[in-house]
Amino acid sequence: MTAMGTLELTSWIFLGALLAGFLGALTGLGGGVVIVPMLTLLFGVDIRYAIGAALISVIATSSGAAAAYVQEGYSNIRVGMFLEIATVVGALAGAALALHLRTPVIAIIFGVVLLYSAYASFHENSMAIKNLGPDRLATWFRMDSTYPTERGLQSYHVQGVPLGFGMMFVAGVISGLLGIGSGAVKVLAMDKAMKLPFKVSTTTSNFMIGVTAAASAGIYLHRGYIDPGLSMPVMLGVLMGALLGAHVLAGAKVSVLKLVFSVVIAFLAVEMIYNGFTGRL
Repeated sequence: MTAMGTLELTSWIFLGALLAGFLGALTGLGGGVVIVPMLTLLFGVDIRYAIGAALISVIATSSGAAAAYVQEGYSNIRVGMFLEIATVVGALAGAALALHLRTPVIAIIFGVVLLYSAYASFHENSMAIKNLGPDRLATWFRMDSTYPTERGLQSYHVQGVPLGFGMMFVAGVISGLLGIGSGAVKVLAMDKAMKLPFKVSTTTSNFMIGVTAAASAGIYLHRGYIDPGLSMPVMLGVLMGALLGAHVLAGAKVSVLKLVFSVVIAFLAVEMIYNGFTGRL
């Protein structure tokens, strides 16, 4: 880092964040899974400062896309607000835990989560969810809703509320601990446990990610781990990359992009785990 001037370093970080946001938008995992290993492995940034910058970028990108999805009628606001209780508590716990864990331990945990993210990106489940009928707890919370399809509004019933709530706590811990949106875990909870349609799961996850990140970012800010000089180029780069990725997504061959993304993420995961075990971070 010392060999680079401030402007040159900021430019490289911005370009890296741009690529991270672009790939994150194409895969639905967000740019955080690339940002933290990029900053720590390539630029030698302390992992806690990297996590702080990633959380700021998650808040920015989630806020923009979430508003559009809510307006279009995809996001289930009741499900999202209820599950945010679990993710926010989990995020606060994860952020507090990250401040007490040694850097190599955080790097190893991050690498394991990256490996799962790579797998989840390439093995997306797009199977249709069968209508299992109303669930008593979901009905009591009035979570059942509709979402737009080519044939008009399609109704669906929410299932497995307690299991989904528990999985959301885990997703929150991962988000606060590692500075990522943990979208893969959130989508898994809503898609598998709660039987939401895939488009509803992904859009509701996006709606929730920003709130989860904001909760844990407060702890990092209080401890001084959010550096404006680092967070600003990261946030702008990820935001612009996400907008570009959303524009390209319609005409892109997503299967190829997801394969490339999975390979890159798997490589970063191995690097993080290796550097964690060898104490190089």
